[in-house]
Amino acid sequence: MTSQDDMRTAGRRGVLRAGAAALLLGAAGCGSGSRQPVAAPSSTTASPAPAASPSPSPTPTASPSPSPSQTPLPNPPLWQPGPSEVQPDVKRRAVELVAALGAWPPGGQGAEAARARVAALGLPPALADAAGPLAPAAPEASLEVIDAQYGGILTGSASVLVVCRQWTRQPDGSAAGGGVTVDVRLSRAEPRWTVTDLHPGVPGPPAEPPPAALAKVLAQPRIELPPEALADLRSGSVHDSVMNAMLGLAGTYALSVSVVRTGHPLDVFGTTRPSDHPLGRAFDVWRIDGHPVVDPATPRQLIESFMRAAAAAGSYNVGGPIAIPGAGNQFFTDDTHHDHVHVGFTA
Repeated sequence: MTSQDDMRTAGRRGVLRAGAAALLLGAAGCGSGSRQPVAAPSSTTASPAPAASPSPSPTPTASPSPSPSQTPLPNPPLWQPGPSEVQPDVKRRAVELVAALGAWPPGGQGAEAARARVAALGLPPALADAAGPLAPAAPEASLEVIDAQYGGILTGSASVLVVCRQWTRQPDGSAAGGGVTVDVRLSRAEPRWTVTDLHPGVPGPPAEPPPAALAKVLAQPRIELPPEALADLRSGSVHDSVMNAMLGLAGTYALSVSVVRTGHPLDVFGTTRPSDHPLGRAFDVWRIDGHPVVDPATPRQLIESFMRAAAAAGSYNVGGPIAIPGAGNQFFTDDTHHDHVHVGFTA
């Protein structure tokens, strides 16, 4: 489910290599959330919504460019919202910020350069100070946004959960991979929504011994987990009901998980009711059998059958883009869940 609160757990909280100008995004892609090539740092791409003109970033001198012998970091195109989104620019705005904070060219590390990239987006530079694990001490980083889903969308405010995979250049020239999910908070403004806060997730350390069901989940190729969701399962802070349900659903469907525990708001967005996610009792699925839930071309029957299967797997609270009628049933739908299926448990 989705949520909003001012409380943060102790563990609150992956690809783009571009300068600040490359972060001024192009028009939305077709269908579901998509990825489109990012312009080189010396050019910009037309956008349907006004954006601030990029200002030059400081020229860092602390770190040299990578050696020609180094393998380049991955450089996939930037995720773009599709036209079926409730508020496409809300997600675009959140992804812009996360890309500005989580990716930089050789020598572009550091707080000053990060603030300059954020300012180039027309957003408060101080947001860079909350980047946390999204901005590790590395001379170069690249980032892939796997998905951006709503944590909540209301008339004047929103939460967007930006699910990332990140690569960083190590001191020996090698590349290390990881990832983080960022809860980006926004409020309505003109000409574009603005970002008011961000909360990168910080999963706990791996549990010893590992959870009993973990090995089965990792051995199931039909369960796709982003880095932070995988870390959640390894931490031992997720109930067995979640992993058992994933395994049961994977017998019929291929499921791409977006969020499990960390990176999700504490309360259901716009309420004071605790969400099942931070309690380790829920997971969200953004893609079923390779079909994004948000894509209008995805068969509604596929989504409905998945929701019903989630209920049969023990979920008391299944949310998605389809209204499934029935007195006192456990299904619900709203704008927040038009882009994913929520599967929650009581324990």
